[in-house]
Amino acid sequence: MSSRREFVKTTTTAAAVVATASIIPGAVGCAPKDDGKLTIGAIGINGMGWSDLQAFLRQPNVECVALCDVDQAVLNKRAAQVEEKTGKKPELFTDFRKLLERKDIEAVIIGTPDHWHSAIMIEACKAGKHVYVEKPMARTIYEAFQMEKAARKYDVVVQVGQWQRSDPHWNDAFAFVQSGKLGKVRTVKVWCYESWLMPPGQVPDESTPEGVDYNMWLGPAPDRKFNRNRFHFNFRWFWDYAGGLMTDWGVHLLDMALAGMKAEFPKSAMSSGGKLAFLESPIETPDTQQVIYEFDGFNVIWDHAMGIGMGDWGRDHGVAFIGNNGTLVADRGGWEVHPEVSDKGPLVEEVPRTKGTGQGLDLNVKNFMECIKTNNRETNASPTVGRAVATMAHMGNIAIRTGRKIYWDSATESFKGDAEANQMIKPDYRAPWQLTDF
Repeated sequence: MSSRREFVKTTTTAAAVVATASIIPGAVGCAPKDDGKLTIGAIGINGMGWSDLQAFLRQPNVECVALCDVDQAVLNKRAAQVEEKTGKKPELFTDFRKLLERKDIEAVIIGTPDHWHSAIMIEACKAGKHVYVEKPMARTIYEAFQMEKAARKYDVVVQVGQWQRSDPHWNDAFAFVQSGKLGKVRTVKVWCYESWLMPPGQVPDESTPEGVDYNMWLGPAPDRKFNRNRFHFNFRWFWDYAGGLMTDWGVHLLDMALAGMKAEFPKSAMSSGGKLAFLESPIETPDTQQVIYEFDGFNVIWDHAMGIGMGDWGRDHGVAFIGNNGTLVADRGGWEVHPEVSDKGPLVEEVPRTKGTGQGLDLNVKNFMECIKTNNRETNASPTVGRAVATMAHMGNIAIRTGRKIYWDSATESFKGDAEANQMIKPDYRAPWQLTDF
């Protein structure tokens, strides 16, 4: 089973597997260059933003000309690494708006914490830049819908970092699910048990580290004193910036449930759990959580646990499509089919483990670049895909925070008759940042 750390290590060393044609972008607001290179900038480069940038640099005909981060130490480190890889030092910024002013940049990577995704992506779309944005697409449901609208309005190519959409073995598994061989699929189980994700312990507030523009890091989020537990990787466990494991791994894996079942929005969600194991940790999001999502004709069940590594079918993560004739189990490493057995024998053929390529991130980047080249807005992980699963994951969190079953109304993009749940759809931005409406 691949953890996030193992995945990053694998994709870093597998450049030779993925090749793509020379890119001559047809970007809106960006004139194609004679040299055929795709010129990019990266905003937020500490974690997955750096992994994304490395995936871009593994592709032929990509030039990184600019980096942006609010932590000067991170910025200097990544600049040196890019220069070592490419022989050219990128221009450095601490304000993403200055990076977006560069006319030669055709596409940007957004690898910031979740609470910044919407504002930066919308400004990038306005500037005519194509966008590769990390998942979850947005910190809130409302922002996700606005981001999709911005991509369509400004007619740019957008790829969300839901790279499993580009990993071939998942599509092979979906084809089997949709073939009908499993019989009626009435339950889809999705789980994430990650033993390496241990919540941090208590630490006091402190002065902002030298070289960090903390006010810019907070951006539209509420004003808080600096605390290292809320900074860099651990930001994802606090409601101001993210949605915990539910919107971190959950977005990846729930997206596979939606793809396999050809579904979009749940009709309802109900959830239970909370901080059940790590009571002394300052994290706000649940360390343990279950959600039941209702669709027409089937349910999706989400289950996560921090600090435990053994989930269903002996795997730390996965998706199981449970049908009358058998169950298909898939994870990042591959998929297999386990038949139900009657007195006449197996009800479906047994399919032994079929391994994946381990190239999902590289292939996702390749697809993004090919869509720029061909002027195609329907990337594998389009903003429509991104906002659908972001909505689903956020529904799980809203259900647990309200403590009741909530019902989604796609026509109004809101919850039916639930004022408290609807208040959690739309964020309040800290001045001077303003939420963009379309």
